[in-house]
Amino acid sequence: MSVLEEYERAPKRLKQCAEDEEDLEEGEESDMAEEEDEERSSSARRKDNSSDTHRITPSPVVHVRGLCDSVVEADLVEALEKFGNICYVMMMPFKRQALVEFKDVQNADRCVACGSQEAVYIAGQQAYFNYSTSKRITRPTNADDPNSGNKVLLLSIQNPLYPITTDVLYTVCNPIGSVLRIVIFKRNGIQAMVEFESIQNAQKAKAALNGADIYAGCCTLKIEYARPSRLNVIRNDNDSWDYTKPFLLRRERGKGRQRQAILGEHPSSYSDSAYGSHCPLLPLPSNTRFKRSSHDVPEVVAYPLPQTSSYMSHTSSSVAMVSGLHTTKMNCTRIFNLFCLYGNIEKVKFMKSVPGTALVEMGDEYAVDRAITHLNSIKIFSKRLNVCVSKQHAVIPSQVFELEDGSSSYKDFAMTRNNRFTSAGQASKNIIQPPSCVLHFYNVPPCITEDDLQRLCTEHDVPGFIKYKVFDAKPSSKTISGLLEFDSKTHAVEVLTILNHYQIRIPNGSNPYTLKLCFSTSSHL
Repeated sequence: MSVLEEYERAPKRLKQCAEDEEDLEEGEESDMAEEEDEERSSSARRKDNSSDTHRITPSPVVHVRGLCDSVVEADLVEALEKFGNICYVMMMPFKRQALVEFKDVQNADRCVACGSQEAVYIAGQQAYFNYSTSKRITRPTNADDPNSGNKVLLLSIQNPLYPITTDVLYTVCNPIGSVLRIVIFKRNGIQAMVEFESIQNAQKAKAALNGADIYAGCCTLKIEYARPSRLNVIRNDNDSWDYTKPFLLRRERGKGRQRQAILGEHPSSYSDSAYGSHCPLLPLPSNTRFKRSSHDVPEVVAYPLPQTSSYMSHTSSSVAMVSGLHTTKMNCTRIFNLFCLYGNIEKVKFMKSVPGTALVEMGDEYAVDRAITHLNSIKIFSKRLNVCVSKQHAVIPSQVFELEDGSSSYKDFAMTRNNRFTSAGQASKNIIQPPSCVLHFYNVPPCITEDDLQRLCTEHDVPGFIKYKVFDAKPSSKTISGLLEFDSKTHAVEVLTILNHYQIRIPNGSNPYTLKLCFSTSSHL
């Protein structure tokens, strides 16, 4: 039984806590996006009127921009605590921004004033400051009181290119403070709750790890205090572990937990793939107050572990089996359009003996794991997909037949330019995101308007969008990008499945533009 099933059977109070945490994450991300837009507008106004430096009303919350990729919460605290007591920090790692809440507005005044007069460096890079439009950073009750904090942290793993297990999180968190229990759940992306031995350990871990990458360029940690004060773990496996009870029932042999040598490198099977050489974990901040001394850190492998031949051997295949497909609206190309968001696609083959079922060969088993995490049980064309690991290790083009729409039941995508994980640099640009009602579009010619995109939806008999936003582009840019919001997540999934990689031709244009779509991190516009 999976940890998600355990949560379904757990008391409603704990289940509601997890759902509340997810809602908080979504709301905060949306607020931060609005905050960033307001900041851009403010910056533009200051350029027009340099004598008026503070159009935004002074606030205890300061918006910090221009951060380096490797910055963590501790770096901000260390650089800015000279201006006054800091109550709370919220990281926005993919935007290289953060919100810092001071105890009072006078402290924020000093920070903003100093930043406008002289360079203020955070982790070796100059940062820029302005007041936030928010007067307080949203967080769980009492999270800003050091004397009443919580020893349980909620970790949201953003852009999870590689599997996240209890082993990985224990290896990352335990050097900061003793970890008692870990629970991983995948209802809204990948999130985890980590219970530490004390509130002080949790505070240190949040400061040291908030905004850090588990692996370089991906698996970025966004950390908040959780609402539950204690985790209830009934099984020790890849998704949950109680380190105070090492002999809890484990999964049957071959499906158990295996210690990963993750520090300093990606999972070992990636060394032979197109992702290039190993990339290290980003180091903890140089300030050693957040790190325990070596004699304080217990042996990482102090607990008996089942012996298995490979990590998660039940998901060792690079082939996914997809059932519940609409027999008239789904074909090989549309499966590619959806699954390519989570890894390279090699081949797709529909099974003649099982209508509505297809085999999808992906670049590696980790891509299959990502596809299962984000696409299993989603609804599309009034059908619910079932995505699982296939027993096959490769897709063989046998028994090729014609689908109901006239296309072939088999297609090879190994050489297509639309695969998005063909190099380390290309893979790092992808934001691994669960389906949402907002789509991010890009690589669109500047002459295409909102009406043109709405017309495109109508022509292909897919739901139209209800909100449209185009991002500001440089004058020299040859393409535009933006966001499309739909009535529901199902509508967005259907539009992406049909229109992703659509060829847009413009008058007098030599080559068509390939419309690229992916799910946005924004929950609404």
